[in-house]
Amino acid sequence: MLLAELQASGTDPIATRELGRLRHEAETGPFSRLGSVALRARELTDELCRDSLRRGDVLAFARLCACGADLREFCVCAQLADA
Repeated sequence: MLLAELQASGTDPIATRELGRLRHEAETGPFSRLGSVALRARELTDELCRDSLRRGDVLAFARLCACGADLREFCVCAQLADA
């Protein structure tokens, strides 16, 4: 769900494709890969946040930050990443 929200941001076509690939991997791949999928999704979220700031898109930045915070919380709670 979180990856779908990020993917729907659609601010960068390359990142959107990558998020789609990550989403597919998270939904169909083995659980053992979920940590690396989540890490890459967090990296992409950071890139998208920086890009929205460069473009001056405050609404996209706020939306992406909220998604990123939710993704981080999920990763910590699921023990996929450290705080």
